[in-house]
Amino acid sequence: IVDLAKQLNISPTTISFILNGKAQEKRISSELVERVQKQIEKVGYKPNSLAQSLRTGKTMIIGLMVENIANPFFASIARLIEEKAYKNGYKIIYCSTDNDSIKTKDLLRMFQDRHVDGYIISPPEGIEKEVNNLIDNGSPVVLFDRYLHDTKADYIVVDNEGSTYGAVNHLIQSGYKNIAFITLDSLQTQMQDRLKGYEKALNEHNLPHQVKEISYYQDDENIIRHIVSFLERKPGLDAVVFGTNYLGVSGLKAIKRLSKRVPEDLAVISFDDHALFELHSPDITAISQPIEEISEMLITILLGRLNKTSKIKKIQSGVLMPELIIRGSSKKIKD
Repeated sequence: IVDLAKQLNISPTTISFILNGKAQEKRISSELVERVQKQIEKVGYKPNSLAQSLRTGKTMIIGLMVENIANPFFASIARLIEEKAYKNGYKIIYCSTDNDSIKTKDLLRMFQDRHVDGYIISPPEGIEKEVNNLIDNGSPVVLFDRYLHDTKADYIVVDNEGSTYGAVNHLIQSGYKNIAFITLDSLQTQMQDRLKGYEKALNEHNLPHQVKEISYYQDDENIIRHIVSFLERKPGLDAVVFGTNYLGVSGLKAIKRLSKRVPEDLAVISFDDHALFELHSPDITAISQPIEEISEMLITILLGRLNKTSKIKKIQSGVLMPELIIRGSSKKIKD
């Protein structure tokens, strides 16, 4: 800035005002603004981001932490948030937590070292203290996909219980009576709520529960083996609901290995849609989350906190309703 000022024979303060978009506020003429802009282009000047952040107290960076960025649900959310943040002058740094609280805490320290302005997180259990510390220190946090009890963080989730309840009822109304639920061995709120929805629907019709829980920390081949073993031990099953889309993909591979037909031998529904589900024959019924709406609400709440436009001091939350997309894998049993 000092060099630019000397070259143009004006004060560094004037250039600083122009660079920070305060020319009109400081009544700097448009002719002078144009002179400065031309000189900047000529010499290839780039503002020092560290110096800017020290001056403004903002880095204009948001930390986005998801369970697994390779998962289509999280990848779609990340892409939309990135677009919406960029339109508002923010950039995104994102990472995968692998549902590991130790890794998540390490990544949070990394983000803090880089002085990111705010956080959007799909949290594992066990980081409640860290989330509250961020908020207490003035960094807004918005959780999504699941929430944490005993935190002060805003959050956006979907009605996991209600949507799973509706999906199981769809199977019951289609004539299925021996319905399994293959899910994660997890205490996370979204997984617990999906299990509750499954159990509620079966209880209302006095139907048996058939639940298989699988550890998150398994590769695809091991997940397939667990599902194959479960299905072999439960030959009377006529339908299965998968608690996540990646369990659904692995489940379809397991069903193929057993030479079972969908839906003639086994009807299938998955929570969360996946591109492969439309390519499968028949195509797979899925509980589809409103990704665009989730992304919009996440960035709106966070920007409201960052820009101090939100006057709401209490926790802000939203519960959205997924859509059951009925396809060929859950068609009605013929009498």
